[in-house]
Amino acid sequence: MNHIQDSAGNINRQFPNEHFTIQHGLQGHPLFQLDRLLELAKFLPEEQIEWNAGNASISQDPDKTPLNGLTPAETIASIEKNNSWLVMKNIQQHPDYEKILFDCLAEVESIAGRSLSGLGDRAGFIFVSSPGSVTPYHMDPEHNFLLQLKGSKTMHVWDQTDRSVVSEQEIESTYYGPGRHRNLEYRKELDAKASSVVLQPGDAIHVPIHAPHWVKNGDDVSISFSITFRSDQSRKAVRLHSLNARLRRLGLKPPNVGQKKVRDTSLDMLFRSALSLKKALIK
Repeated sequence: MNHIQDSAGNINRQFPNEHFTIQHGLQGHPLFQLDRLLELAKFLPEEQIEWNAGNASISQDPDKTPLNGLTPAETIASIEKNNSWLVMKNIQQHPDYEKILFDCLAEVESIAGRSLSGLGDRAGFIFVSSPGSVTPYHMDPEHNFLLQLKGSKTMHVWDQTDRSVVSEQEIESTYYGPGRHRNLEYRKELDAKASSVVLQPGDAIHVPIHAPHWVKNGDDVSISFSITFRSDQSRKAVRLHSLNARLRRLGLKPPNVGQKKVRDTSLDMLFRSALSLKKALIK
């Protein structure tokens, strides 16, 4: 049985650089009902669960994220009324969820692997959110397909290559420097460049790496399943942005990643060699 449905061939045409929608067949699946998700929350180490009040702002300071005063299990059990947001990370540690994650990714990667190499670091995330709750403006380093299972949400997403939307320094700050975090500072003038996509159960959206986005839930409890992986290309981009952040801290002005590809490749080789030497010396 195929879980991922892409009759329009969007993955083949638009992956990995554009956001686009496809469909899936997981809505109503027993693993994603609240009673099973409550069991999963009890199974996972608490440090792999992030939860807070759902009234976070779009441009949320991560150090001031509002808490809900509940445990993860309490949050899920009363999610309809407690105005909360919760994500369970690396759910592949549970064998049932590992299977469904890897089954879904195998379907995606059979197509995605035509344009990328070194696919791996597979991970799954489940989001459980109260009506009207907000996921702040942020970006992610993985190739990400978000599958909507219950309720609706609107994802506002931006072009990751538009430097009037997200600068090199903003990307770099998520990987290196004081207070690094996936959250970004939102500016009202970005509204005009947003692409807003409404997701209903059975819909899925691909979000490119470093594409800024924020999410607003609809009027019902929302459950979403994020299937992610990395590639040689995504790992290289992360390394280069991290390296440029270090160079910038030294007062240098490195060119944008992708602007000088030969330079990127040479610096990346040096960076990887330095990392390997560091690991060898620590052993």
